[in-house]
Amino acid sequence: MDFSLWPSATRTWQEVLDGAEYAERTGWSAVWMADHFMMNNGDFSIPMNECFALLAGLAVKTERVRIGSMVLGNTYRHPAVVANQAATLDQMSGGRFVLGLGAGWQVNEHQVYGIELPPVKELLARFEEACQVITGLLTQERTTVDGKYYQLTEAPLEPKPAKLPILIGASGEKVALGIVARYADEWNHWGLPELAEHKGAVFREHCERIGRDPSTVRRSTQAMIEIIEPGDTEAEGRRDSLLAAGRPTIMGSAEYVLDVVSRYPAAGIDEFLVPDGSLGTGSQRFDHLERLRTEVFEKI
Repeated sequence: MDFSLWPSATRTWQEVLDGAEYAERTGWSAVWMADHFMMNNGDFSIPMNECFALLAGLAVKTERVRIGSMVLGNTYRHPAVVANQAATLDQMSGGRFVLGLGAGWQVNEHQVYGIELPPVKELLARFEEACQVITGLLTQERTTVDGKYYQLTEAPLEPKPAKLPILIGASGEKVALGIVARYADEWNHWGLPELAEHKGAVFREHCERIGRDPSTVRRSTQAMIEIIEPGDTEAEGRRDSLLAAGRPTIMGSAEYVLDVVSRYPAAGIDEFLVPDGSLGTGSQRFDHLERLRTEVFEKI
């Protein structure tokens, strides 16, 4: 199983770059960036950098790690614009870019910017059409789509990437995983190993219905993760807050963290992402990451 870093977009550009350079230097697989314009907790004073701009910087400042969006909200940009941006990013990165896509969901962003957030049924229908648009533009000489939400007529996209993987972030079992089965090269969702095993079983059913081999889709997941020492009341309080908020959380001794993370491969997970937003700043962040790397990841 691969391990990747997910720097918080609330960090400064230099902090994001420092994290990416650390990941590249110490053998991590990829660096992922989220696509949001503000926090979901109502605190609009916290800065938030834009996803594509960060990824463009990382594309030219790194050489080895994959870089990807985790994930682009479909409601924020027309899919034809996304496809063109993605093809250019892939060129800038030397073929290391992974285009992560999602339907979009964060209510406050849509409200304050006046971006339409349709009901879930329409949201997913728009997203499925968007996947059709993006796939067509990235792979076909000309793309025509006569959809309900998007219309393209003999649309070009040049230069094309040799092979740009599409990752879809989704967990909805009735519709969303069906879109993953049809369009995704990679699939991401939050969760602990037990949930990953369950989602995998549902996903296999969707693949069977369309005749796709589920093993052709690379799977990734993430949880809030940290090694903490007994008696560290500050860290324990952080863990309790995350659990109370319903966030998938792996926080405890190195032995506990290793035990949980080591169960992911059997649940079908190929890559585990480490969100670093709760790991502090400066050397504290890298101390946490190094402990995870040396005491957990290198033992799996």
